Amino acid sequence: MAYAEFTFQKLETDLHLIIDEADLYSAVPPVEIGNIFLDILKENMPLALASNTEKARSELIIAPVLVELRKTLKHRVSLFSGIEFNVDAQKGLNGVCDFIISASPKQIFVTAPIVNIVEAKNENIKSGIPQCMAEMYASQLFNQGKGIAVPYIYGVVTTGSLWKFMQLQENQVVVDAMEYFIDNIRKIMGILISMVNQDRA
Repeated sequence: MAYAEFTFQKLETDLHLIIDEADLYSAVPPVEIGNIFLDILKENMPLALASNTEKARSELIIAPVLVELRKTLKHRVSLFSGIEFNVDAQKGLNGVCDFIISASPKQIFVTAPIVNIVEAKNENIKSGIPQCMAEMYASQLFNQGKGIAVPYIYGVVTTGSLWKFMQLQENQVVVDAMEYFIDNIRKIMGILISMVNQDRA
């Protein structure tokens, strides 16, 4: 088994996760974004949506957003794309993660603490949630194995145009009741920044 094979039932029975839903980020303020990035997004969005493939959305929308996040945070986080993240194969915690954000500037290899997992999906947000939750749980184990604990592990499932956020603390994972569209990019960036800055809150 691998991350993509998890269902909500397997998360509860195999990983003993408690899954809930709540309003998590409506109070997070939007942030200002530079015009250069907004122009890039304006150029890329129609192309990605016209192609309408997971790869196009990932490369033309999601990756630029995460690169802008890293730039905004002055490169004190690392960003990894499409890498194997094998934590515990016996539990099915293995496979490729679309994007991993670590609260470390080291870019050569993934180091703890991992704070954010981003899973790209073509159009079906809900189908990606169990996979993302399994990756979040694996990130928690990874951090613990390195002797580094962070209050929360965060997850995002996105089509590029639609963003859904989650957070994991111990064995409880909470799905944000809200979904955010890419035209609200200032809010999305504010949420992503608040996630990375959790240890500085």
